[in-house]
Amino acid sequence: MVKQVGRVTKTKTHKGKRVLEDRAPKVVENDKTALFFRGMKTSNVVTDLMHDLHALKKPLAVQMKRRNQYYPFDDETPFEIFADKYDASLFFFGANSKKHPNSVTFGRMHDGHLLDMVGLKVVDYKPLSEFNVDKISVGAKPCVILEGTDWEEPSMRRIGNLLVDWLRGPSPAKIRLQGLEHVISLTCIGTKILLRVYRTQLKKSDSSTPRVELVEMGPRADFEVDRKKLASDALFKDACRIPQQLRAKARKNTSQDVFGSTLARVHIGKQNTDEIQLRKVKALKKMPKGQEAADGQNEESGDDGDDDDVEEMEE
Repeated sequence: MVKQVGRVTKTKTHKGKRVLEDRAPKVVENDKTALFFRGMKTSNVVTDLMHDLHALKKPLAVQMKRRNQYYPFDDETPFEIFADKYDASLFFFGANSKKHPNSVTFGRMHDGHLLDMVGLKVVDYKPLSEFNVDKISVGAKPCVILEGTDWEEPSMRRIGNLLVDWLRGPSPAKIRLQGLEHVISLTCIGTKILLRVYRTQLKKSDSSTPRVELVEMGPRADFEVDRKKLASDALFKDACRIPQQLRAKARKNTSQDVFGSTLARVHIGKQNTDEIQLRKVKALKKMPKGQEAADGQNEESGDDGDDDDVEEMEE
């Protein structure tokens, strides 16, 4: 039985004040830390998977030493208490029982309470130690990929969102090409989820951009969805709300097409085209027939006069 402890709102030292300020709500939240729990009985598969995921999550991971007789789908209170104590919003629970063999649970918190939780059964597993590939640096940012059309199903979409949130690691402002050391692939086939982790290797190429190859690094796991406890749509919408300070200012009269090009609409005042000075060309002007005949005679007489002048000059 876990005794719930009330939150500390006042401190007596400067260090305690800094701790409370760090845990207070922020416009840009801290990177999410994960807690790892073991049940009263765990198999070697569950233990190895927990150690490998802990290695991938470092330093944003805290391993709980003792075994705990917790049942997350019956009572989530212990996880909420420890999440508040360690300022963590993610947790992992591994156990093995006759009813739920090789069971692992991924969960996340919002505002100190449980938001989403999914229980997965480990069908097949190959640990990290069996792959002869160079390991990644501590705290490396992964590239998480969701593959498969089955992720479009509403409940699986929420589970995919939970797993991406759980595996995404730190949130740096920029990542250099050499800093992208590994790729985590999650493939959904029906109710099965296939976890694959690859190490990126940069090779020489003809251009300035190197050629990237993926080599499986481990761990490799095949899961099957056993149980799930998802938040309501209203609560999930509240958890995904973006602070006003981070929202981009709306630009009026702009839109984007399917190619990503920005289109703008410009509003101008009414223009009076009647007062615009236009160039008038006489050749294009249509004149009455009588005036056209008179102009033709004048042009002919003008030509005769010119010929007489030329003859006089010759004499």
